[in-house]
Amino acid sequence: MTATQTGSAEIRPDHTPRRRRRAPLIDGVPRPGPVESIIKAIVLGVACLLVVLPFLGILSTSLATPEQVIRAGGFVLFPEGIDLTAYRSVFAGGAVTRALLVSVFVTGVGTLISLTLTAMLGWALSRRGSIANRQLLMLVLVSLLFSPGMIPSYLVVQRLGLLDSLWALIIPTAVSAFNVIVVRAFFVGLPQEVMDSARIDGAGEWQTFRYMGLPLAKPVLAVVGLFYGVGYWNAFFNALLYISDAAKWPLQLVLRTYVVDGNQIGAQDLGTEAALPPQTSLQMAILVISIVPVLIVYPFLQRHFAKGMLTGAVKG
Repeated sequence: MTATQTGSAEIRPDHTPRRRRRAPLIDGVPRPGPVESIIKAIVLGVACLLVVLPFLGILSTSLATPEQVIRAGGFVLFPEGIDLTAYRSVFAGGAVTRALLVSVFVTGVGTLISLTLTAMLGWALSRRGSIANRQLLMLVLVSLLFSPGMIPSYLVVQRLGLLDSLWALIIPTAVSAFNVIVVRAFFVGLPQEVMDSARIDGAGEWQTFRYMGLPLAKPVLAVVGLFYGVGYWNAFFNALLYISDAAKWPLQLVLRTYVVDGNQIGAQDLGTEAALPPQTSLQMAILVISIVPVLIVYPFLQRHFAKGMLTGAVKG
């Protein structure tokens, strides 16, 4: 081989195909490219704006001065100043204040009763050796599939003497079959060794439920309690059916009367003699009062939410 041939052989490029570098994985999923990331950011940004802007407008309108609300035609996105006249009028001791107290009572007492009954029923249905276990479980499933209807429910409430009573807003919806099934699924998934160790130590069924079942079920009970609480707080249809006395209306029914139906809010309704701000400001203030409690409670239960729902959904 000549020198020329040797030199050309030494500088001959290597045509061996190179392996393509794989995209790094995040929890087993390939990292998205820059274009995909930008599209996701735009979509999420638009979705957040669609959620935040209406609430921002409601809050801003309730805090804006009467002059700005009138000048803007009833909807303010960025207030020039903060004016609490609408909230002072709403909390003057009239219909809205009474309705707020009614909603707090119904939500607090109803959630406590519902959680107690749901936890006890879910525990009983999770014990396979309990009396009439299958029959009770089938009864719960049937109630989940078939609702009684408006007229039969009204007749039952009437026969029980609960018409025009706050208990009519609690007892008919005290137990949700779906929540019972979720809690039962959680209790079924508890390790049997834990239950056996409690019985070896001499604990009865009630003690096992109280000292072992309930502490372990905190995540799922927090989620179920949030469902019950939000349901009681937002319910208005039962009040529309069963409550005739306006002094016993919950906040959501007052909200429907003044905001959805558009009825004028007078000074006598709010229990004040002072001049009232524009109707739009009062309506937005009532809306904010109805939304804020749920927004305050949710962050405290958020850490339990995913764990409780996933545990109750995949076990059992």
